[in-house]
Amino acid sequence: MSRTRPLGITLNGSFYVFGSIVLLLSLFVYELPFEKYGIAARFGWPSVPEHLARFLVGAASLVLGYGYLKLKRWGYWLMVAYSIYFLTVSGYLFVLYKDQPFLGNIIWSLIVIVYSYSKRNHFDRKPQQIRAGG
Repeated sequence: MSRTRPLGITLNGSFYVFGSIVLLLSLFVYELPFEKYGIAARFGWPSVPEHLARFLVGAASLVLGYGYLKLKRWGYWLMVAYSIYFLTVSGYLFVLYKDQPFLGNIIWSLIVIVYSYSKRNHFDRKPQQIRAGG
């Protein structure tokens, strides 16, 4: 049996995989001068060293992006859990700092959660052949 992966899942999963690769490559850059808040701060881990936070978030994003793209049930749940966590932390940080990046993170997390929920029937426990497309 073959099924088609919705374009939104392809775009979202690809975004997370691409972002994780960029984040992991940023480990080799000493400091990103344009960042007001580092990854550790954006994820609510102010006491975690920035390089460790980049590695953890990058590795987690790579794994969940892969599972999401492959329409794995665990990929769906990891994406939803990650988005709920990011939504909660971003909401708290927005209330605390009133800064635009946190509001953008809130909006993005809500979009991912709502869209993923609307496409939850595409994530199955049975291995199947997956085609990219609409």
